[in-house]
Amino acid sequence: MFKSRSFTAAESAVMNRTMSRRTLLGSLGLTAAAALTWRPQTGAAAPGRYAVQLTPAEWKRKLGPQRFRILREAGTERPFSSALNKEHRRGLFSCAGCGQKLFSSAAKFDSGTGWPSYFQALPGAVVTTADRSMLMTRTEVVCARCGGHLGHVFDDGPRPTGKRFCMNGLALAFAPA
Repeated sequence: MFKSRSFTAAESAVMNRTMSRRTLLGSLGLTAAAALTWRPQTGAAAPGRYAVQLTPAEWKRKLGPQRFRILREAGTERPFSSALNKEHRRGLFSCAGCGQKLFSSAAKFDSGTGWPSYFQALPGAVVTTADRSMLMTRTEVVCARCGGHLGHVFDDGPRPTGKRFCMNGLALAFAPA
């Protein structure tokens, strides 16, 4: 049979402090997890804004699960996983969702980040929106024709623009010139 035990005031204080620390750490962990996974509505999901529009089911059929996660749900591929990192031929990089021409190979450079990077997009090819996920504000890059999430742009690129368009390789298709 279970016999109850009374605790001294010092033991109770230690247990209360431990429980408070556990509660605090647990709450902080849940808050951090929620902040890292929460994503505000972005331009990629705005209906009626883009020339190419499909239902989520149509996009899933067209793109497959990995490309759908990136282009339609603003996911990110693992760094150094894209074959386009090693693509050095002359040509054009297009949106894998709708075929919109986005970047020229002349603007591609090796940023060392693990994602295909460009210092300039083709005129009118992309739209940028504020992305406030991940506890920071970044500039999201979406296709101007279908609103598909491509990646982000940063101000640490090479001349002449100083921009680094850091794109997901699965969001792109390459056509050699």
